[in-house]
Amino acid sequence: MKLAIDGGTPVKTGEFPAWPHYDEQEEAALLRSLRQGQWWRATGQENLRFEEEFAAHHGCEHAVTVTNGTVAIELTLLALGIEPGDEVIVPAFTFISTSMACQKIGAVPVPVDVLPTTYCIDPKAIEAAITPRTRAIIPVHMSGHFSDMDAVLAIAGKHGLAVIQDAAHAHGARGARGLRIGEWGTTACFSFQNFKLMTAGEGGIITCPDAALRERIFLYSNCGRPQGDRAYQHTVVGTNARMSEFSAAVLRAQLARLDAQTQTREANAAILRDALARMPEIRQQQHGEHATVHPHYMTILTLERDRHGRPFDRNRVVDCLIAEGIPAFRAYQALYRIPSFWIAPAPATTHDALVQACPATEHIAANGIWIHHRALLGSREDTLAIAEALRKVLDGVNAS
Repeated sequence: MKLAIDGGTPVKTGEFPAWPHYDEQEEAALLRSLRQGQWWRATGQENLRFEEEFAAHHGCEHAVTVTNGTVAIELTLLALGIEPGDEVIVPAFTFISTSMACQKIGAVPVPVDVLPTTYCIDPKAIEAAITPRTRAIIPVHMSGHFSDMDAVLAIAGKHGLAVIQDAAHAHGARGARGLRIGEWGTTACFSFQNFKLMTAGEGGIITCPDAALRERIFLYSNCGRPQGDRAYQHTVVGTNARMSEFSAAVLRAQLARLDAQTQTREANAAILRDALARMPEIRQQQHGEHATVHPHYMTILTLERDRHGRPFDRNRVVDCLIAEGIPAFRAYQALYRIPSFWIAPAPATTHDALVQACPATEHIAANGIWIHHRALLGSREDTLAIAEALRKVLDGVNAS
């Protein structure tokens, strides 16, 4: 069958559900915020209400809204007293914000390998990377799949380390025993960038169980000023990372439909998982027992070998899937393969040493593809079209 990229008929000719998704709820929220006439958080109510609602939804008491998910990690590190030269263990397979937030404050991100099954940080690799300078661990819930937080927290407790969850993909996720993100670790940092499971175009939030830490994070996000300050008390050297009232209003509407969307994605992900299980050329992200609700920010998988034992050209496969109507993307690069990683404060090792230490990351980054979550918000037929397109592309891309 002729591939669409070569002039054939695409598998998917109609559109998947659009993203961002919005309706009259977002429109009403924006009008409400507009008409209140209080457009910044110092005098408005939208940020305060959203912080309360989001924290409660994720199982904790406190939250701070900020401008984006990268800044959320950066401000958390500052509030925890992480200093220049301190080491923070991060997964080697993640978006660069995880490490960049550390480097922005002079801390040293130490990449370690991920598990080849869940693509989340490998607890054994964390243990091996700890030094006297290690201060924190940042597990990433990759594609919304919970990291093994029981193991991560056991290591952190043994060594007295903070655990900052990078939950940019994990709105509404639950870990072992059904525990929500806010019930784990020191903090969790979320993103509301345009692609995310909840969005206002940009934005972020930090959840934490500790009131004192919440206030310290807020200070750093609010130019060093305490909430309600009228005397210009700037008690720390902070920044202006305040979310607008308009963004908070939109996100309150987005939160209201998060659970229903998660249920739809989980149901369609199960259909897709079964369909892809019949394709030996790919390896799917496995669903570990420490992830009880997986919101599926992305469907992520790796290409193995074709039926003749030949490798696939991953970039060509992605281009072919896009031509077939599937919203497909390349996987992230390994952190240590990004040139800017070595410009900022970097670990006392080499590129080649990290390549050797991170075989799972190497394989996923070189052979991984992901499909945007909006593709799991459609019908059963939409979902099966993903599998049909993959089968067509895998059969056709190495045909010559």
